[in-house]
Amino acid sequence: MSVMKRTIVFSIVLVCLVFTKNYAQLQENPVGWKTSIQQGKGDTLLVNLTATIKEGWHINSQFNAIQNGPLPTVFDFEKSEQYTVIGDVTEPKPLSRIEEAYNNQTLYYFEHEVRFIQKIIPKTNDSLAIKVAITYMSCSSTMCLPPETEEVALLYKPQHALTLADQTALSVKETNIGWIFLGGLLGGFLALLTPCVFSMIPLTVSYFTKNGGLKKAILYAVSIVVIYVTLGLTITLTLGPDALNALASNGIVNLIFFLIFLVFALSFLGAFEITLPSSWLNKSDKMADRGGFIGIFFMAFTLALVSFSCTGPIIGSLLVEAAINGSIAGPAAGMFGFALALSIPFMLFAAFPSMLKKLPKSGSWLGKVKVILGFLELALAMKFLSTFDLVYQLGFLKREVFIAVWIVIFTSFGFYMLGKLNFEDGESKSKTSISGFISSVVIFSFVVYLIPGLWGAPVKLASGFLPPSFYKEWNQNTPTANTSISTNTIPAEKHAQPCPQNLNCFHDYDEGVAYAKEMNKPILLDFTGWSCVNCRKMEDNVWSDPMVWGKLNNDYVLISLYVDDTTPLPDDEQYASETTGKKIKTIGNKWSDFQTTKFRTNSQPYYVAVNTKGEMLHEPVAYEPNVKTYAAFLQEGVEKFK
Repeated sequence: MSVMKRTIVFSIVLVCLVFTKNYAQLQENPVGWKTSIQQGKGDTLLVNLTATIKEGWHINSQFNAIQNGPLPTVFDFEKSEQYTVIGDVTEPKPLSRIEEAYNNQTLYYFEHEVRFIQKIIPKTNDSLAIKVAITYMSCSSTMCLPPETEEVALLYKPQHALTLADQTALSVKETNIGWIFLGGLLGGFLALLTPCVFSMIPLTVSYFTKNGGLKKAILYAVSIVVIYVTLGLTITLTLGPDALNALASNGIVNLIFFLIFLVFALSFLGAFEITLPSSWLNKSDKMADRGGFIGIFFMAFTLALVSFSCTGPIIGSLLVEAAINGSIAGPAAGMFGFALALSIPFMLFAAFPSMLKKLPKSGSWLGKVKVILGFLELALAMKFLSTFDLVYQLGFLKREVFIAVWIVIFTSFGFYMLGKLNFEDGESKSKTSISGFISSVVIFSFVVYLIPGLWGAPVKLASGFLPPSFYKEWNQNTPTANTSISTNTIPAEKHAQPCPQNLNCFHDYDEGVAYAKEMNKPILLDFTGWSCVNCRKMEDNVWSDPMVWGKLNNDYVLISLYVDDTTPLPDDEQYASETTGKKIKTIGNKWSDFQTTKFRTNSQPYYVAVNTKGEMLHEPVAYEPNVKTYAAFLQEGVEKFK
């Protein structure tokens, strides 16, 4: 039978299926497609076309040869002078089964997820626009849906052709992981100065004096790294990237983080000690006594357990920060840095016991390190409590109140460094060290810097930690950076909620677009969040600049969409996302889904210049702390609009 006849016959069958009960129950396409481009060998590029298939469904192989049955998957790349298609689309080995309904022919198919790859060679050094039509059928054990054709457009930019926005987005991702690693490294070095860890050094040296050697010392260091990185990976794999990203915008989770930091701070300040059950330590000690690889590994495990009362708060803080970063590699990178810093000194002391003689004797200075960490933990705890307050708009920790609490914390910190506050009986009450005096000068200088913030000063050094500038007890009547008269004044009833830097803005997309059409101005979509640290940094340090402020207020209609707004949507406005399938119940869910569906990203801040039809004017940007670069981004949008 010809292909045309086969298609007609099968289409008739499908028309009948439309009227069956099972087919009527279908609500959405069970197959989703993701695309990407990566560098292959030489000049070759690999176009990845990945199908994600719901449980109970499958799509067919390109080489499915069942006559009068389900059609194969077909990829049709549009001909272009920009590139050459090399060979056929490749696919992994498909599943197969005998289909009795089709005269025992063999069906070749894929379930769950499958990636197809097409090789191409660029003919130009400029950006490539690649278009491909994917025709496929989604089938279950009882039926097949009509053939679907998904038209996909991909844009590939060589490294030299990347715009500043692209480079910024890449550098932010790399920088985030880098900072998490450095944060872990710093945490590991701080942990070395705590009493629990410091006291383990002589015990370690004693153990390796009997079971010594550089090889075993290296093995000991590797064991420490493996133990801590495994902890980070376990958290990563358990929560997953989406859940990690959601932590930053979940009010209840941030409240839990606040309580965790508060407990850690009180522990460091000496209110109580966090310890593990003694039975765990005893079992670990017995295993360490066995010697060999197992003994060395459990010696490292014993270090992790014994030092938990001091490293626990540091590790907990590190994992919280890494989780909030939203990157799946964050916790692993942070724990690797922490373990590396912790393991290297132990490895050196284990390999060269004579180095122990050069160490300072343990004493009250170790307790002082713990108290210092306690003050810092207490200050950081307020950030999470502030996020909880912001997400639910409770209003109990507005900007002035937050600053006042920080002033009290850091003033107490300064007095402690001067020796005027004491948390342990053994601490000196008479003499102040030079280092203590210098530290107190730095701390009190920061306190003096914070004080004007109570009356509206920007306090840029603390941006990202403080609540937004508009979330305060009293409001200024004049803009922060009013260097030009606004020609974009929005009627008060249009923006009941306050806007960053006293700018005019909307918080509803449709209202903002309608106003932009009326004013004939481009739109800046500001995807932001109450809990977004980098959003606050952009608002405080970049939007406050007169040049940027003037462009935002006069040349654009600003629409700030908070993806973590917990305000419930009316019942008749709630819906299921076409992208994720999740129920959209809140205003924040709505804007997050809008960003994900239209712009294929869910990170904040994210700035998109669009026209009154919602079409992008040029490449969006994410976090961009350079004022001139961000101003140029805004200017380009205005010129494109004109």
